[in-house]
Amino acid sequence: MARSENVVVNVKARMRIAGTAAAAMLALAAPAMGAGPSLAMLERIDAGQWEVRYREAGAPPQRMCMSSGQALIQLRHPGAACERFVVEDGSNEVVVQYTCRGRGYGRTHIRRETSRLVQIDSRGIANGLPFEFNAEARRTGNCGGA
Repeated sequence: MARSENVVVNVKARMRIAGTAAAAMLALAAPAMGAGPSLAMLERIDAGQWEVRYREAGAPPQRMCMSSGQALIQLRHPGAACERFVVEDGSNEVVVQYTCRGRGYGRTHIRRETSRLVQIDSRGIANGLPFEFNAEARRTGNCGGA
């Protein structure tokens, strides 16, 4: 009987150690899980009227009023509530993958040259069709004549 009691005591001790280790890992991981990338570079892009010039022949420029550089992430899915996954969050460039349920998905790379000039590469599926583009976006002024 003494041997089986020792086995039970050893198993309980190992379970306590494993439980303590798991709790410590969760405590350390919790701040990282809740924090997520900030995409701070996109907030350093000036708000206002922007013109997006696509590099494909014959593509007309797109004008848009932006309050945040985050509007540049989903140019083929504007206004859609999409789930985003930040692949890279650097000081001068970001890469974001996004999925818009029932509407498609995309992966966008944005490189900031200045707070008024960015380069954009994006590809994905929109309205059931593939897209891929390279563009330059430049701030042209204030929105709505303000």
